[in-house]
Amino acid sequence: MSDYEYDLFVIGAGSGGVRAARLAAQLGKRVAIAEEYRVGGTCVIRGCVPKKLLVYGSRYGAEIEDAKAYGWSYEDLKFDWPALIHNVQREVDRLNGVYTRTLDNAGVERFLTRATVEGPHGVRLTGREAPISAEYILIATGSTPSYPSLPGAEHFISSNECFQLTALPESIVILGAGYIGMEFCSIFAGLGVPVTVVYRGDQILRGFDDDLRDQVAESLRDRGVDLRMDTNIAAIEKDGDRYRVALTDGDILHSSAVMAATGRTPNTKGLGLEAAGVDLGGNGRVIVDAYSKTSADSIYAVGDVTDRANLTPVAIREGTAFVETVFQGAPKAMDYGFIPTAVFTEPEIGTVGLTERDARKDHEVHVYKTTFRPMRATLSGRGEKVFMKLVVDADSDRVLGLHMVGPDAAEIAQMAAIPLRLGATKADFDSTMALHPSLAEEFVTLRQRWEPPTPIKGSDAAA
Repeated sequence: MSDYEYDLFVIGAGSGGVRAARLAAQLGKRVAIAEEYRVGGTCVIRGCVPKKLLVYGSRYGAEIEDAKAYGWSYEDLKFDWPALIHNVQREVDRLNGVYTRTLDNAGVERFLTRATVEGPHGVRLTGREAPISAEYILIATGSTPSYPSLPGAEHFISSNECFQLTALPESIVILGAGYIGMEFCSIFAGLGVPVTVVYRGDQILRGFDDDLRDQVAESLRDRGVDLRMDTNIAAIEKDGDRYRVALTDGDILHSSAVMAATGRTPNTKGLGLEAAGVDLGGNGRVIVDAYSKTSADSIYAVGDVTDRANLTPVAIREGTAFVETVFQGAPKAMDYGFIPTAVFTEPEIGTVGLTERDARKDHEVHVYKTTFRPMRATLSGRGEKVFMKLVVDADSDRVLGLHMVGPDAAEIAQMAAIPLRLGATKADFDSTMALHPSLAEEFVTLRQRWEPPTPIKGSDAAA
């Protein structure tokens, strides 16, 4: 028995923290966890899960409309936002209970209060005089929405507040075109809300494959979304029950809500980490090594607070690797290659591996891609398109990246991640039997290699 009160104290009860606490407790370790909001973290409480439920809700209108072509009829169709948000919150409450019981059943002691670090082995809880001692401390406090500094910034709402709206806004301006902004853009647009997206860059979804970005932007515009690129919000003013939004290009927008989707910041402010010998990065992230250890030997960190790959499954895997490293004597370094990613826009994105742009930095590549109308749209007449793309190393024939826009893209990318991690080649894809009729079969029937258009002689492109 050590001289510490706990073998492990976890600060933050999100997906990564809960996983680490539960696994360590199941090994017989004395474990405690502190959470100042609700057990479950951003993903479960105000992130991935409630967002995906809103995505489902936003899609039913178009699906019901398409059902007419398949022989279904209906009357008095209407949408009830309070009913949807109530049901989403009820599911969040249920999951909060599930996560809480998971900790209790594993024997983890819970403290529903703020915790800060006091030295390499000390944790101080709000309202408690003496610090708690622990042999190891795990920081799993996640991240929080960040806001731009501009006149009227106090009028912004973030993704957090979107889950608490009692009424659907009559219109909304969204600043930012990353995955959070574009997902909420699709949600609101699908529910009939006029949406304007403002972004300082030249195209949405920076960091994703360029073809995916172009395809989704075109589809969103076809659905009536006003995408304003190469501009920014200069100021926001209250104008009666609406807002006057001034853009840097001189345009003025009027909207009933303004959302900031301008990224997230690691949640380390006021935690006492630097005083405990923990090095932080410029944005406040906790700097860790390949085994999630900080510059203080007894303090580790996992999840978004480290700003490595900010995805819930990554945080869970990092929490598992931490327990294996520290308590099972089996050091486990994380592998961040071939992480499947989805963006639940309408249409949906599923992607795994390198973008074409990134692949070309180190490889000679062959590209295979196709755009087609899905079978489900043939009767409804909806102008929907599916896009698929493979990026292949020209020398080894290994598939470096798989990218898709269309229905069930996330599900397809998840399964595709397995062969890509195992080093599947284009020949392996070609020799795999197609499942017909399906969308995914197109990935194993792509035969014609894409070649960029030949520049016209004398044009700028040929210069």
